Amino acid sequence: MTEDRIWLSSPDMGGNELKYVKEAFDTNWIAPLGPNVDHFEKELGEYLGINHVAALSSGTAAIHLALILLGVKSGDEVIAQSFTFCGTTNPILYLGATPVLVDSEYDTWNLDPVLLEEAILDRIKKGKRPKAVIMVHLYGMPAKMKQIVEVCSRYEIPLIEDAAEALGSTIDGRKAGTFGDMGILSFNGNKIITTSGGGALVSNNTQWIDKSRFLATQARDEAPHYEHTELGYNYRMSNILAGVGRGQLEVLDSHVSKRRAVNAFYREHLSFEGLNFQSEMSANDFSNYWLTSVKIEPELLGVDREDVRLELWKSNIETRPLWKPMHLQPLYKDCVYYGNGVSDELFTKGLCLPSGSNLTTVELERVVVAIKGFIAKS
Repeated sequence: MTEDRIWLSSPDMGGNELKYVKEAFDTNWIAPLGPNVDHFEKELGEYLGINHVAALSSGTAAIHLALILLGVKSGDEVIAQSFTFCGTTNPILYLGATPVLVDSEYDTWNLDPVLLEEAILDRIKKGKRPKAVIMVHLYGMPAKMKQIVEVCSRYEIPLIEDAAEALGSTIDGRKAGTFGDMGILSFNGNKIITTSGGGALVSNNTQWIDKSRFLATQARDEAPHYEHTELGYNYRMSNILAGVGRGQLEVLDSHVSKRRAVNAFYREHLSFEGLNFQSEMSANDFSNYWLTSVKIEPELLGVDREDVRLELWKSNIETRPLWKPMHLQPLYKDCVYYGNGVSDELFTKGLCLPSGSNLTTVELERVVVAIKGFIAKS
């Protein structure tokens, strides 16, 4: 008999999601906006300690709107972290702008601030001052934000902080997503909390968030009829999905604690040479460990990342390679790239392990036994 699938990161419901969704049904707030959206934005802002939140249809939509608010247009250049999901970089192309890709550093696997400054200086030298920088907290791991913010401030380039995977992570007690000029969140089905599909744009700039809400509702002008003087988008979160988000937000801290416990379990039971964990850089960093990610050294273990992934799949255990960097993607092959080989190596050797907050001890033991058994056999 085949054992049940162990998923990489499945949704974990807290209980009150149905209550808020039922309220929407009972009051007939099925329209795109409504009280759940208002409450979710307020509660999310209070959690983050930030003034303004726009609940949207996805994190990608949030990045798109952020770039529009910063005035990015066709022909402009935007620097982006190469080691990420395409949702970070595709909005640059939506606007006809050009991505300039920058590699990661080994400490956190996130944007390298030294390479970032080199890229900025080189683009300025070539007469192409970047209009914005997009960095990512990969798998929930806090990036070197102090250095990144300093570089962006030095050259007066706005910073978009992609915290799609990092809700609940902190640096010096301050929430990820609140360091940049604008922050991006995602509530996709596999994220640490979910609204099924959704995202948010956050900032302390009132004008930006007000304008983002306007653009996200088809840029409808004030008039008794439908009047439009600007190009808008259908990017707002629905009142139903915001109800799910309200229930999820109530259990966010619990989800973070459970995912950190999953990470600690793996570290305790998979502590051997040749398997290295993505780790917090200092005691001031606090990762939500959305996904526990490891680097597998084939010369020490006798197996590579793909060997392990396929072997676990045979045991009905879902894992996933680390993101394939954008500079290796066919879509972005012609982009300027400032690299040091870090993300190439991480993609070749890296694997994300099952990390859901709803994993049982029995399931975690299955993963550990499968990995240890395969490596021992090899």
